Amino acid sequence: MRFPFSLLGLSAVQTAFQSPAAHTKALTRTSNNNFALKDAHDVFSPRNLIELGRPGLGVANDAGDLVLVPYSQFALEAATNNKSIFIASLDSESRAQIEIALPKGGEAFWLDDRTVGHAVEGANGTLELYALPLDFQSNLTADAPVSIGSLPTKTATNFRYANGVLIFVDYVYGDGNITAAPEQDAIRDRRPNAGMVFDQLNERFWDSWSSPKAASLFSVNFAPVSGGKWEMGTFANLLRGTGHSSDDFFFAGGDVLYTARDPELPEGLSQKRNVFIVSLADPGNPVQLTTGRQGGTGSPVLSSDGKAAWIQQDEDRGGSSIPKIIIYDLVTRVRFTLAPKWDSGLPQSLAFSLDGDVIYFTGDEHARVKIFALPIPPTPAASTTHPVLPHKFNTPVALTHKASASGIQILPDGRLLFSQSSYSSPNDVFVLRDLKAFEIDLKATSRAAVEFKGKTERITHLTADALKGKDLDGGEEFWFKGALGRDVQGWLFKPKGWNKKDEKKWPVAMIIHGGPHSSHADGWSTRWNPNVFAQQDFFSIWINPTGSTGFGAEFADSINEDWGGKPFVDMQKGFKYILDAYPQIDPDRAVAAGASWGGYAINWLQGHPEYGFNFKALVCHDGVFDSAYSSYTSDVPSLFNDEFGGVPWSKESQAIHKRNNPASFIHRWSTPQLVIHGSKDYRLPETESIGAFHALQQLGIPSRLLIFPAENHWVLDHENSLKWHYEVFKWFDEFVGEHGSE
Repeated sequence: MRFPFSLLGLSAVQTAFQSPAAHTKALTRTSNNNFALKDAHDVFSPRNLIELGRPGLGVANDAGDLVLVPYSQFALEAATNNKSIFIASLDSESRAQIEIALPKGGEAFWLDDRTVGHAVEGANGTLELYALPLDFQSNLTADAPVSIGSLPTKTATNFRYANGVLIFVDYVYGDGNITAAPEQDAIRDRRPNAGMVFDQLNERFWDSWSSPKAASLFSVNFAPVSGGKWEMGTFANLLRGTGHSSDDFFFAGGDVLYTARDPELPEGLSQKRNVFIVSLADPGNPVQLTTGRQGGTGSPVLSSDGKAAWIQQDEDRGGSSIPKIIIYDLVTRVRFTLAPKWDSGLPQSLAFSLDGDVIYFTGDEHARVKIFALPIPPTPAASTTHPVLPHKFNTPVALTHKASASGIQILPDGRLLFSQSSYSSPNDVFVLRDLKAFEIDLKATSRAAVEFKGKTERITHLTADALKGKDLDGGEEFWFKGALGRDVQGWLFKPKGWNKKDEKKWPVAMIIHGGPHSSHADGWSTRWNPNVFAQQDFFSIWINPTGSTGFGAEFADSINEDWGGKPFVDMQKGFKYILDAYPQIDPDRAVAAGASWGGYAINWLQGHPEYGFNFKALVCHDGVFDSAYSSYTSDVPSLFNDEFGGVPWSKESQAIHKRNNPASFIHRWSTPQLVIHGSKDYRLPETESIGAFHALQQLGIPSRLLIFPAENHWVLDHENSLKWHYEVFKWFDEFVGEHGSE
């Protein structure tokens, strides 16, 4: 560690040298075979979380008067996941809205202002395309679907339609031939053995073994003809012969802007992606817009006045490199960085204003995902990463200040559409109005601080009825001084029924986020939901320690080579801050849980009782047990190499791992722990959790292993999610249930 041992305090030092056996004997454990999750009509239970509708991102038509929202809702008893789309009016005077069921699932997209396209798997392995005509006068209705064509595979996705051209992603073999892919699949399926041979990384990624197929971008002319029929032309592979693979693109006019990994660089050892533009009239001949010296790129967009933009990491590093917004003038071929010194937020997605003079973007700042705006300066004379610009071009202006925004889309008449979720609600669609006056002020040559004074209007309330009476907690934000005297942020969620005048003592759970370069942000989660913990009668503390994003590059980067250091000082100080502020919390009924890097944190806390948390039970989900081993086995070894000072066999990296490896401190483990892992997790293979479980068992520490054979780094299956919640809360109940307060 990099902080002085003397800072830990005398009482913490005394705790550090307790033997595991002595600690285990002091436990109060009750195995409750009749344990049940708290569930009632006024309780937001894990079952409610799983069965609550899940809205996707809203997408408006070109006219900007209707929005399409994908929607799914799982029924546990029937074990069915029902898919549909909502179509809602964006007119302030109209509240028209309809739901269209999609019994066979599929993907919906706009064909024109009054027609929704629907792609759904057919009976013979193809993808069938349908048109769903809409009628919107005073009411909004949908006519019967009309079959309009088919695609030769069932794997096409990410459809974008404009000006008679359909662009989509599909997965094809090295020849790039989409029509030949089904037969090639059949030949591959008839192989006499299932052996796979690899000569370079990546042999597997996330939750799948690599295959000879890769994502490519296709175009096809596709337009209506007489009699309500549509005519489809031949398919063109826009990336043919390039070696590029991409599913990240933007389509406007006759051009497609996309990002792609350098085919010469082994995947997993480099984060670098270049940005290219390709004309529909000249497939297979893209032009590279990036220098080739940058790191990762994403969210490419095109303007109406000849500019491209994307988000870019300046260095080819892991998740700690804070990305910047890049503008490329397609006429002058000059590239420059916007607001290069602004790093308090983390840009996530981009959209140009209709005239191309303003860039809007979402960014993670201070545990919210806000919408920001920046005027675009005149193009410099030469490409530069640090243009000298007036203040107004260097300081983004926030248009929203709470919750988490996504899916921004600029609409006619000075409007911006976005989806927004929060700790108390899944996605709904919102519109910002009156952007014209704001943009004029933003682009003024001299001005004081600009504020958005327009109107924010909520369009949908898709889950409001289901959440009535559940009293969801929006979270209490708190700030405190952490490691090195820095300001650190966190959230507190209070149990339902808590009263500050009540003498009842409540258990407390500290929940540690993954990443580590991410944050607990004010947005809805179907996996780690604060209100589920609150309504199972826990105070819960969600801290954004050193390494978290949205608090500046220096704060995020300070975890590098110090995973086991400053973040835990932050957590220690934040935990104490809340205990001091809320005497209703019972510190003898404290537990903690985390996943991914948060799982690393759980395993680290096991070996460092000197922090004095006094946790009675821990939960580690898909966590790092042996950081050096993870550096070899992760599907993206570069992430560990960046964080631990190089390849794991170098002397520098070995020393950093030794200081920060949970497996180096197993002899000090003593706290009961539930260990959870998905067998298809290739980011951190399941042997990480098996290793931790074996250590716990051999130490004689109460422990339990929960394996999900079909899950990846997350738990996505609805019924598995219910099992996950049951086992987590049952484990906590065994050590800090009601008996713990007696």
